[in-house]
Amino acid sequence: MPHHQDIADDADSKSTYECLVCGTIVKAESHPGGCSECDGEFQNRAMSLE
Repeated sequence: MPHHQDIADDADSKSTYECLVCGTIVKAESHPGGCSECDGEFQNRAMSLE
C-alpha cells in the first residue's frame, strides 16, 4: 500500500479470548469478563501465557 493512502478501518477488530478453565473461545472488542460456562477468567489468545 502506498504511503499516501489511509489504512482501511478493520471492520473485524474483535480479539479472540479463551477461558483458562474450560477452554471456551469467544470473540469480543474488549475483555469479555467472566466465562458464561464456568465463570473462569478469559485470556486474549494473542497474548503469551508466560
